[in-house]
Amino acid sequence: METSLTSIRTKWNIDPSHSQIGFKVKHLMVTNVRGVFNEYVGNIYTTNNDFQDAEIALSINSASISAGDNSRDIHLKSPDFFDVENFKEINFKGAALQRIKGSKYILRGDLRIKEVTKAIMLDVEFNGIVKDPWGSKRAAFEVTGSISRKDFGITWNNMLETGGVMVSDEVTINCEIQLVQQPEA
Repeated sequence: METSLTSIRTKWNIDPSHSQIGFKVKHLMVTNVRGVFNEYVGNIYTTNNDFQDAEIALSINSASISAGDNSRDIHLKSPDFFDVENFKEINFKGAALQRIKGSKYILRGDLRIKEVTKAIMLDVEFNGIVKDPWGSKRAAFEVTGSISRKDFGITWNNMLETGGVMVSDEVTINCEIQLVQQPEA
């Protein structure tokens, strides 16, 4: 007798009230300046609870950037950086989530900023799945890594008298992600 095993595909959405898409860069080569994107939508599909088969799609509203200073935010939205008038979204599409050991994973995917798409690799810590007081399942992740902003055509800078630069090329990514399992359709 032949048995048919069908996998149930589960949809998860990012809960923006319990998540943060953040970054930091060196300023004047001595201080970290941090920022966040406040508007984003993420959809994740999986057929198992370890998320290794996850299909990940994240869309970030580039104009939602906030780095704690209005004049800095205006500059980050300008053509010198994200050019939010012409490039409304930053997109990430996950290609593979691979467990390394225990709760540690590597996430590979394609990041698109402005007109440039590059393959990147991020470290992921899977913090587990819990049932909330309202009966929904939630999963939590910490996502970290770094990218070169120049790889995405973001090259604005000023040279310092001491020989350094005003803004580092390396951007450190730091995200806290909480997913909410969606009801079956």
